[in-house]
Amino acid sequence: MSDADSCVFCQIVRGALPATKVYEDERTLAFMDIQPASHGHTLVISKAHAANLLELAEPDLLAAAATTQRIARAITKALAPDGLRIAQLNGAAAGQTVFHYHVHLIPAWEGQRVAIHGRERAKPQELAALAAQIQAALTS
Repeated sequence: MSDADSCVFCQIVRGALPATKVYEDERTLAFMDIQPASHGHTLVISKAHAANLLELAEPDLLAAAATTQRIARAITKALAPDGLRIAQLNGAAAGQTVFHYHVHLIPAWEGQRVAIHGRERAKPQELAALAAQIQAALTS
């Protein structure tokens, strides 16, 4: 079995596992984090399997960067956070827990302490409502 066969994000790309999708194109997918660190925490992934930034092919990196910017703008418009943490972790020592290139977009509000990873699983209906808000901001 290859890394891509057992990778949870590759399984989401293939449709073998569910995700609350926000945006998808030929090279990238954005979806809600199921254990959000903050209200609106969204992940952007490359559809191509690469464990981290160092392994990702340049065309996939450029596509992921463009999608990250697009989703960041939509989150800012839809949720009006005071700030937006954008994080990309490489290796277990850096805090990476899923070894497939991905970017965290974590909205932040004044006075809120925000980590990279959340501790509690979000309710599916809450994730769907947030995804719909962000999607609406993408198209307006």
